[in-house]
Amino acid sequence: MARRSARTQPDRTLDLPALTRTCPACDGSLWASYMTRRAVTTLDGTIRLRLQVRRCRDPLCSRHHVPLRPEQEGRYALPEHEFGLDVIALIGTLRHAQHRSVPEIHAELTRRGVPICLRTVTNLLDRYDELLALSIADTARLRRVTATAGRVILAIDGLQPDVGHEVLWVLRDCLSGEILLARSLLSSTQDDLARLITEVKEASEVPIVGVVSDGQDSIRKAVQKALEGVPHQLCHFHYLREAAKPIYEADRHAKKELKKRVRGVRPIERKVEGRDDPEAKAVQGYCAAVRSALTDDGRPPLSAPGLVLKGRLEAVVESLDRVEEKRGCRAN
Repeated sequence: MARRSARTQPDRTLDLPALTRTCPACDGSLWASYMTRRAVTTLDGTIRLRLQVRRCRDPLCSRHHVPLRPEQEGRYALPEHEFGLDVIALIGTLRHAQHRSVPEIHAELTRRGVPICLRTVTNLLDRYDELLALSIADTARLRRVTATAGRVILAIDGLQPDVGHEVLWVLRDCLSGEILLARSLLSSTQDDLARLITEVKEASEVPIVGVVSDGQDSIRKAVQKALEGVPHQLCHFHYLREAAKPIYEADRHAKKELKKRVRGVRPIERKVEGRDDPEAKAVQGYCAAVRSALTDDGRPPLSAPGLVLKGRLEAVVESLDRVEEKRGCRAN
């Protein structure tokens, strides 16, 4: 699809010279052949990169006239990409760490001032997954990372961004924080997950001494099959969520009862519509505060929505009481 709007103009220019001065093939001198430009959109704005390209002029060299671009160019963007690596990293984080959908990622980037379309977000998410796969494929690097602690505590989690899509399974070492394996599966049976765990076990030179996951039945059976005798526990969040279920149900009922008592905000707003005096502005502010308290939920189990609503409504009531006291003092 053709671009419908003009591309954002760069707000600053950065010169990147080619630091390599000798040809890697013949050890001859590399000549500054020409300058080229490219614009890269980053989280901090659009940058115009002025790139110095060098070439070997020896006709007998295997790299004769092969361009050598600046080494620092790879820090900013992938080849032939107009968005920086920081944008790709943010998209990957929003997707896999915060479990956001593509429209939500697009909205967040737009809020940050990054001019990007919805389809480009999908394309950059594919680039992130490819970079992740390349990183995980480096078995030697992963062995060096896990060798420092001498053992692996394996965390297993599956992410299904949209209903009906493949599930992205991520196996991570809790001690080093490194991802050991990431793979999308159409099914999540016991045998499928057991194969993933076995693959990590065989690639690692240090033992897996523990596993952390949620309480999904297929994960439990897969761990038991692939890592017999290895301790397996629920992660703290899922453990607290399961333990707090009775409290959560009581809190949800309390919140529903509180909402019944705080009705009629819209009729109050209608009474002051069209007024611009201080009293009307104060009424509109209090109505907005009540409406915000009703719609802004907490995140159980650590932040109970009912208790959050109760605390915010009490703050509104205390503020109204202080206003009433001041008005009484003025009347006296």
